[in-house]
Amino acid sequence: MAINKNHEFEDLEGVKCAIVEKNVTPARADFLQKILEFNGYTVMVVKSPPPKVVAPKVIPVTATTAETPVASTQAIVETPPPPETYTIGVTDVMFNSTNAIFGRQLKTKSGHIVTLAYWEQQDDQPHDEIPYYENKLH
Repeated sequence: MAINKNHEFEDLEGVKCAIVEKNVTPARADFLQKILEFNGYTVMVVKSPPPKVVAPKVIPVTATTAETPVASTQAIVETPPPPETYTIGVTDVMFNSTNAIFGRQLKTKSGHIVTLAYWEQQDDQPHDEIPYYENKLH
């Protein structure tokens, strides 16, 4: 049980892990696994449990002919299967992704600091941003 929502941990395949992200795509899981392993963390990637099954939708259908309307029937609309998602955790239960990103503790293979935009995959290349408190005004 986590103290707050920002620091969750649970057992993944019998190993106590700090949760990095839940319900991520395979591509996202691979991206995060590479960053975390490069920074020295032991990463656990497991399939997320499937979401609760929703009953199929039943839609009433009425058919009419030229002479008289025909009694209504029902059509069942099947929903597509849910996409395969994964849960990512690290064995270091003290790890907190928010603190690691904003504390500038994670680096890429090229030596740049992992920024929030890079972590969220909004930016292809990490940019070493100078924190506002280190920016010297002239």
